[in-house]
Amino acid sequence: MTRRYFGTDGIRGAVGIPPITPDVVLRLGHAVGRVLRRSEDRPTVLIGKDTRISGYMLESALESGLNSAGVDVVLLGPLPTPGVAYLTRAQRASLGVVISASHNPFQDNGIKFFSAQGAKLDDAWELAVEAVLDEAPQWVDSASLGKSRRLDDAAGRYIEFCKSTFPSDLTLKGMRLVVDAAHGAAYHIAPKVFHELGAEVVVVGCAPDGLNINQGVGATHPELLRQTVLERQADLGIALDGDADRLQIVDHTGRLFNGDELLYLMADDRLSRGEPVPGVVGTLMTNLAIEVALRQRGVEVERAAVGDRYVLEGLARRQWLLGGESSGHLLVLDKHSTGDGLVSALQVLQACVRRGQRPAELLRDVVLYPQTLVNVRLQPGQDWKRHAPLQAAIHAEEAQLGARGRILIRASGTEPLVRVMVEADDAQLAERCAQRLAEQVRQVPVN
Repeated sequence: MTRRYFGTDGIRGAVGIPPITPDVVLRLGHAVGRVLRRSEDRPTVLIGKDTRISGYMLESALESGLNSAGVDVVLLGPLPTPGVAYLTRAQRASLGVVISASHNPFQDNGIKFFSAQGAKLDDAWELAVEAVLDEAPQWVDSASLGKSRRLDDAAGRYIEFCKSTFPSDLTLKGMRLVVDAAHGAAYHIAPKVFHELGAEVVVVGCAPDGLNINQGVGATHPELLRQTVLERQADLGIALDGDADRLQIVDHTGRLFNGDELLYLMADDRLSRGEPVPGVVGTLMTNLAIEVALRQRGVEVERAAVGDRYVLEGLARRQWLLGGESSGHLLVLDKHSTGDGLVSALQVLQACVRRGQRPAELLRDVVLYPQTLVNVRLQPGQDWKRHAPLQAAIHAEEAQLGARGRILIRASGTEPLVRVMVEADDAQLAERCAQRLAEQVRQVPVN
């Protein structure tokens, strides 16, 4: 079956346009509640959110919908997506809900769900919710309505959890870190985690006003982080995105390390300590150099579809612990059940502290292949997959690249975009090829 509301990471869109409207979200909450009550008489659902102004409106609608189906609600307030996943598991709740559009601008918002185990839910559950959405509501009687309460110390509990993933015999004392929370859900959490582990913390992107989330800051806009690291002569800069499940790191020279490099660094650190790393899961976007370097270390590499849920599925199937995306979604399953920017940052920091080396030194044997990524905005009705001239152009470019590189063209799971990625052993070759293909996508007619 085709999902009508759910994408690769929950439901997401522009606020005020269905499905991100109060009426649809109320119906969504009601549908989720009815699905939960098929297996549980009195479910409890945790709701967290990022700092978007629309979060107030959507939180109220979702809460009402759940209550109307006989579900109790615990409000967490602003909290990173992985924090909601952790507390769902720790509180033995039936479900966790996050109101966030992650790295998107404030005009967008979304809703994603976590199971009682703190993991993303599968397609079958999402399809069951969509089926109930098409049915008439079935309100419970007044005596059976759900209740709501607020968990006042949610942030503090999550801070302690993050700190518990850092070895107790290590400290960040002597390190100066710039921490950029993208004016998002970790604005009141990330600085405290690193400070309480001993670091001197310089804060940017930690003053949300409801409208400035991800605006020129955070993991998707690391320019300010790089500038601040250089100005303050910091050891490292740590950037999260709006819901803090994505990580980028900048070193003292201003060099940016993406998710591929950080994934290799974490695997290499475990190998250096004699811990087994049978394999890691990347995605179709993972740089070929990472795959080559890991295989040389005896580590198997599997590529999943783009999206952290598919990386997680691959890890679960292979019973491996490490996986991630180039964008900075990293999974460390013996530390957390989902991707967590703060936990991942602490994994990188512990490697640097324990081995007394900077990230560039730990990655000196890995040289990434140049990649060019061009995003092309789609118009309604542009069927790029069936456009014969575009497919012919792709085949021609692949023949020209040969063994020197690869091409990946895919639709975004969260935005109306086609992502054109070309990877080659020569940066100019990758750039020219990607731009030619992007132009071909733009020329696809509207049906």
